[in-house]
Amino acid sequence: MTGKITKCVIPAAGLGTRLLPATKSQPKEMVPVGRKPVIQHVVEEAVGAGIKQILIITGGRKRAIEDHFDKDHLLDEMLRDSGKEDMVKEINFLEEFDTKIFYTRQAEPTGLADAVLLAESFVDGESFAVSLGDTIIQSYEGGSFLWKLIDSHSRTGAAATVAVEEVARERVSLFGVVKPKIQDGLSMQLEDLVEKPKVKEAPSNLAIAARYVFNPDIFQAIRSTGKGYGGERQLTDAIRVLLDQEKPVWAYKLSSKEKRHDIGNLRTYAAAFVDMCLADTEIGEDFAADIEEAMARWRGSSSE
Repeated sequence: MTGKITKCVIPAAGLGTRLLPATKSQPKEMVPVGRKPVIQHVVEEAVGAGIKQILIITGGRKRAIEDHFDKDHLLDEMLRDSGKEDMVKEINFLEEFDTKIFYTRQAEPTGLADAVLLAESFVDGESFAVSLGDTIIQSYEGGSFLWKLIDSHSRTGAAATVAVEEVARERVSLFGVVKPKIQDGLSMQLEDLVEKPKVKEAPSNLAIAARYVFNPDIFQAIRSTGKGYGGERQLTDAIRVLLDQEKPVWAYKLSSKEKRHDIGNLRTYAAAFVDMCLADTEIGEDFAADIEEAMARWRGSSSE
């Protein structure tokens, strides 16, 4: 069952310990990347893919996410009184697209697969997308990568479609990795997936890249999946169940015009922030000059 996909699940229950102390009192999904918090970039990508209903799966101390997407009438009034009507529209952007956000909590950190399982009643028998709330897919030519992933899923008739990106071979043990068997441009049918394989055992250098599209079959697959890497139920293992059932699983690769930003540690967060600021039409050019000036100072001080 594919049809038009209008629902997206955004898991956002992780603690973000690798970004401490910045995440001590705020969710990692709410740290700013350019003008917007991480999760707003994720939501905007979903909206650009035609998504009308979004379920955000949160955990403890994640109230700031709900507050961010809630309407703040006092702030709206203050902005209007200051003549900032454009800003009112910007912070209430979901109204323009008639997209609704819902929330549920994952009480225990038992894995990404269990987080997705919580969405079963929300999905209500429909195909749906999953976008990890701590990962931005930036397109340097505009548009929504998630739209491409959904389109590929519909064209191939897959039971599951995963986004993938090429990574350096020595880094494959950090990711779920796929083994393609048939390739058609950026789309490829998969033979296998492995969660965080050893470098010598990895079937390719194509890493799963934080975006998925599923048919409802995934829920039964999750229920039949035992604990895997890290003592958690892994979504990769649940997708392998679909493969064992001889259901078609496909992947769609990020192009050279797309970049995955995993906001998981300080270095990758900093790189994402720089990329987004450089792409900002208002400050990008001046910011590039600031970066060059800072680099010149750094080189000068390091050579002394």
